[in-house]
Amino acid sequence: MVEPYNAVGLIPSFWGIRERADIAKNLEHIESLTHAAFWLSNLDIPVRLIAIPEGALQGFNDEVLDVDHADFARTCAIDIPGPETDRLGALARKWGVFIMAQAKARHEDWPGLFFNVGFILDPDGAVILKHYKLSALLPCERSVSPHDIFDWWIEKYGRTLQAFWPVVDTAIGRLGIMMAMEGSYPENARGLAMNGAEIVYRASLPAPFTENDFFEITNRARALENNMYVVAPNIGGYHLYPDSHTPIDAGGGQSMIVDYRGGLVGKQRDTNGSTFVTGPIHIEALRHHRQHAQVTNWMKDIRAELAQIIYEQPIYPKNRYADKIPGRHSDYKREVIDKQVALMQARGIWKAPFGG
Repeated sequence: MVEPYNAVGLIPSFWGIRERADIAKNLEHIESLTHAAFWLSNLDIPVRLIAIPEGALQGFNDEVLDVDHADFARTCAIDIPGPETDRLGALARKWGVFIMAQAKARHEDWPGLFFNVGFILDPDGAVILKHYKLSALLPCERSVSPHDIFDWWIEKYGRTLQAFWPVVDTAIGRLGIMMAMEGSYPENARGLAMNGAEIVYRASLPAPFTENDFFEITNRARALENNMYVVAPNIGGYHLYPDSHTPIDAGGGQSMIVDYRGGLVGKQRDTNGSTFVTGPIHIEALRHHRQHAQVTNWMKDIRAELAQIIYEQPIYPKNRYADKIPGRHSDYKREVIDKQVALMQARGIWKAPFGG
């Protein structure tokens, strides 16, 4: 039996990095914030899970500054495991918690590329799960997805749910990761749920998508559709450079924890400095609901054969970076976005607006 516990989502200020050594400043701040967030949240029921939002270790300078992909892979991306995850592992051991986090990281077989990787540490500090982000906002993001090296990925890891939507079974429930824009695609949450996920990390999303309710709508929808918890801390103030003194509120707040019925059990609307969001996790209640609810546990009624018809024709091109390095933002719009829009219109799925 899993006793109820609190999950804590950190909402840290952070500094964009210019080299890997700059991550140390962000880690030091995360350690201080964890101390405060754990101590206060543990005054209620015990804290057993801490989530650190996407961007908190390295920032988003590869995206904002349109940095050369190979240069960032060489000078700023990390290895998992490595010194940075070792330091977070020490934090997990100190407080006896599981930690969910994210970093731009290299793959041991693709040293010239970097991926956006979500990872989970257990209370012993060991890396127990790595998830390579599948759906990236590539007009901005510079990282490579497993779909960009799809054939190689399947040959290496297999064509399975665990290869793309990994889940780890732990003492606090079954944990999975769905970062940022991944949560805007229902298939990612469904892939995790079909692989058994009960608690899913979803972080971060920038303004204006948080301020116009996209973040909350998609968090609550993914939780409700799949009867799972979504732990969704957003970023705090973003210092663009390691020596910047004034942060920018690029995230727009709206950090939250959503339960398996789509209800908010914790929400922090503001990003006034570094703060946190906390909420209770009741795994046994989730499992009871999945077993006994007749209507609102929809996954038992999936008509899989019908769903397969929707995706018979491929849309987004696979294997884009199997033999080349990602280009700049302008290259992506010309080479991919414009062609994808034209494809949808050519198939008659979308109708072009009057006047183009």
